[in-house]
Amino acid sequence: MSFALSSARRLRRMSTIMVLCSCTALNACGMGDVRRPMADVGSSTDTAVAEQSLASEENQQVATEDTQRLVVPESEQMASEELQPLSTPDDQQIANQDTQLPSTPEPDPVINEENQDDSHGYPGGISDPIARGENLYAMSSSEVACRTQLKRLGVVFQEREPINDGGVCRIDHPLRVSGFSSGRIKLKPSATLNCQMTLAFARWVKGDLSPSTRLRYLSGINTIHQASSYSCRTMSNQRGRSMSEHSKGNALDIAKITLNNGRDIKVQKPGFFAFRQRGLLNSVRSDACDYFTTVLGPGYDRFHRDHFHFDLMQRRTGRRACR
Repeated sequence: MSFALSSARRLRRMSTIMVLCSCTALNACGMGDVRRPMADVGSSTDTAVAEQSLASEENQQVATEDTQRLVVPESEQMASEELQPLSTPDDQQIANQDTQLPSTPEPDPVINEENQDDSHGYPGGISDPIARGENLYAMSSSEVACRTQLKRLGVVFQEREPINDGGVCRIDHPLRVSGFSSGRIKLKPSATLNCQMTLAFARWVKGDLSPSTRLRYLSGINTIHQASSYSCRTMSNQRGRSMSEHSKGNALDIAKITLNNGRDIKVQKPGFFAFRQRGLLNSVRSDACDYFTTVLGPGYDRFHRDHFHFDLMQRRTGRRACR
């Protein structure tokens, strides 16, 4: 029994020694440096860092794909667009131009009344629109303003063609005046005047003559009878005297006034008992100097015994002649 126990112990020792010898031999051959792969279970911190890095890589990959989706179509579109080649003349065309002789300039077309272009705002058929009195483009601003005031006063007038009888006998923009107060007061016969004289006379009729007749005769004016407007002549038709203001359309002579009640007031030296007529003629004669620079009437001389003469003569001294 004891022999068996001792034999078992020996065998155990021998097996232990053999195992140690084999391990020593393996270490000597280098097999001991080979390590067995281990599972990378890691800690919780290492796991979070790994997951975060993986998420960032996925986000970068998604952003890169979105950028490629935006850029690639534009680049493809730009690449697909074909540049239009600049048009250059052919060599044959350049050669023909070099050998072509210089062309002579064509003469300007002759403009007459038949082929005149109406695109400049002038009425058709007018060879010289600046010379036409009815053309507003040929008028100065003062002429246009004067006509505007005439319309506001109710003056009845028409434009006439320019008058030029030589020398001072001319009116660039004459008017044919036929009435005042929108036609309620007639002027017979129609007078040919310049615009400034027409305006002064219209103001006198409205501001002085009409109120005076209503005050003294209780009646308005129906007709004003004129004796002379434009006329190319000297003063009082006397040879050797200066040219009259009538030759410029700058004067008007009044011989008679007809009221609405049918009464005629003649411009002449009244009788001794013609109190109303004398008062009317004296008042309108004196007040007319506020509108005209020259007022002559009955009693001045034998040439003005039967009418009033009104004009707008410009004197160097600025004096007014009211007689």
